[in-house]
Amino acid sequence: MRIAVLGAGVVGVASAWYLREAGHDVTVFERREAAGLETSFANGGQISVSHAEPWASPAALAQVLAWLGREDAPLLFRLRMDPEQWKWGLRFLLECFESHYRKNTARLVKLGIYSRAKLRALRMQTGLRYDHLERGILHFYTDARELEKAAAHAGFMRSLGVDREVKSREQCVAIEPALAALGARLTGGTYSASDESGDAHAFTRELAKHCAASGVKFEYGSSIKGFAVDDDRIESVLVNGDPLRADAYVVSLGSYSPLVLRPIGISLPIYPVKGYSVTMPVKDPRAAWSVSLTDESRKLVFSRLGDRLRIAGTAELTGYDTSINERRCRAILDRTMDLFPNAGVVEKAEFWTGLRPATPSNIPRIGATRYRNLFLNTGHGTLGWTHACGSGRLIADIVSGRKPEIDF
Repeated sequence: MRIAVLGAGVVGVASAWYLREAGHDVTVFERREAAGLETSFANGGQISVSHAEPWASPAALAQVLAWLGREDAPLLFRLRMDPEQWKWGLRFLLECFESHYRKNTARLVKLGIYSRAKLRALRMQTGLRYDHLERGILHFYTDARELEKAAAHAGFMRSLGVDREVKSREQCVAIEPALAALGARLTGGTYSASDESGDAHAFTRELAKHCAASGVKFEYGSSIKGFAVDDDRIESVLVNGDPLRADAYVVSLGSYSPLVLRPIGISLPIYPVKGYSVTMPVKDPRAAWSVSLTDESRKLVFSRLGDRLRIAGTAELTGYDTSINERRCRAILDRTMDLFPNAGVVEKAEFWTGLRPATPSNIPRIGATRYRNLFLNTGHGTLGWTHACGSGRLIADIVSGRKPEIDF
């Protein structure tokens, strides 16, 4: 079949790869000048299967209330006269019930384990290089009460098939010596040796090259304006205002997916959640981390990308505003320098922001729609990099009429 993939982020490019591998004639349409220039460009870099938990949890409401009014809060709601934001927020609250949280966590872990296996197989197949490290992910704590809660939760995560182990302060420093700089503030952590890290933008760019070499066509500078519908199928997609026809269409437009689909009667519970990151060169290799880390108190992730350090986090619900709030970036940088004072070259720090396509449950939308030739692979929130290969293979199976390898 002739397949049009809409969007060349990490999820869209992975979809194109697996669709081409299934024997389809694939064209990717992307409004930017190259692949991976939006949400995939400077994210936290973690393949966080063992910590793939939804934001919506029983503890989330209390945290949100505690952070209200703080400009540097890890999660910041900027209330707007936007019905979609209010609907999303109400659905988020409903997903905070314990039963929903456990069900959603189990689904995310299942997809994550599958996706990591596909990523590793793809890496073996193609030899992709993207500053990846297979040294695990260590969540560290500076609050003894939070560590105690994490220890209790680790058992639940292990029951789902992940290797999330509680570690003492000394064990954490043995895993990542840079944590010695925290001194007595470090109370312990949880470690997952099977998790990974890497540069999502480099991965997306390199995979796009492999796609092109295998026959996938990329049409950059192509803005999706909508669809022409004929009864229960899509007749064409409007690219820069011109109709283009395919046998099937896969929407991987991230946060912009709902805007394109709403006019044809498809309502997606996806809302943009702005995240920030800081990237800077390594200053002192002995003071810089190499194991990917998560600072639970500030909801920040730390990854080593070759000779660069990447720190990412915070969540800001402010619609489709993509302007950089320097105060929030400075807060990330200040926390990093407080924890690892000699790790990076502060003067060369680069700030970035991107919109994560979040659903209230954190569960992405992968599969068919009311139109028999229109498919979705979108809404991955903070886990697009973690789930890209798995969801790409799943959508290729669904479009091809094959039974997916996992029930998602």
